Amino acid sequence: MIDALRSDESDLYALVESFFRESFSTDNALITEAVRRMLAAGGKRLRPRATLLAAAACGGDPVEHLNLAAYMELIHVATLIHDDVVDNAQTRRGVNATAVDFGNRVSVLAGDYLFAWIFKNVTAGYPHPIPNILSATLADICDGEVLQLRALGDLDHSLDDYIDVARKKTASLFAASAACGAIVGGGDQAAIEALRAFGDSFGIAFQMNDDLLDMTGDAKALGKPVGNDLTERKMTAPVVLALQGGDAAFRKGFAQFYAGSNNDDLPAVVETIAAAGGLRETRRALTSFVERAKEALKPLSESAAKHQLSALADALIPRE
Repeated sequence: MIDALRSDESDLYALVESFFRESFSTDNALITEAVRRMLAAGGKRLRPRATLLAAAACGGDPVEHLNLAAYMELIHVATLIHDDVVDNAQTRRGVNATAVDFGNRVSVLAGDYLFAWIFKNVTAGYPHPIPNILSATLADICDGEVLQLRALGDLDHSLDDYIDVARKKTASLFAASAACGAIVGGGDQAAIEALRAFGDSFGIAFQMNDDLLDMTGDAKALGKPVGNDLTERKMTAPVVLALQGGDAAFRKGFAQFYAGSNNDDLPAVVETIAAAGGLRETRRALTSFVERAKEALKPLSESAAKHQLSALADALIPRE
């Protein structure tokens, strides 16, 4: 069974899905229902897959670590529940956001409860440093979200500023997922650091890809409206790089758009961002972080799990 898992990464996805269907439950029926609805809406489960593949890459049995992998996804789900309240989102993964069906009060409390439930189980089941890694990660995620909120509409937000936000709010959980997988898989310090570095670069590339999809994707496939980041005046990678490479006329026009409240012609705004090089340069930067992620894996011994992690990174590079 384990050899099959290591040769077919899709089996890990199926195991995670089965685990959530059959094993996830909290002591609060309402919160369990809210979280199960979010889980049932789908998702790529990249964080738990990173945990399981990292464990396998270090010689561990991924099946033994499904609980830990599930906690990584549940941390992500809790942040999404909170994000949808903060952003007043109506949909998530093609279904109603939790706040739409349960209200803001229940949603905030559900997210809080889920965080507490996760950490109760992690501290009871895993030794140092895993609880410390995850608590530090949660602090980073919250810090990144606050930094992103403070940067809304800030046209002087640099690419370094953007990467700092992306590293905290998105990449930190990927890095923690891979590092914790390496720890439980029996990896030495070099392997743990290699997989943490993989998760960091992977996560930044993932955020850049998400930014691109917000401008170029399909609403049905995204499970949320296209152009949502522009509507919220977020300083995404395409916006930052377009402002960096565009001329004075583009900057002036874009400043007027972000200062206003008219969102009727988002496709035209995306066209100006593309013309200023924002999409092209984001693809270039994204590809660079994918290469960094794959480079980070070099110290690891050759294995199917290592190649599958590399393939996950390659899958982030968008087709033009």
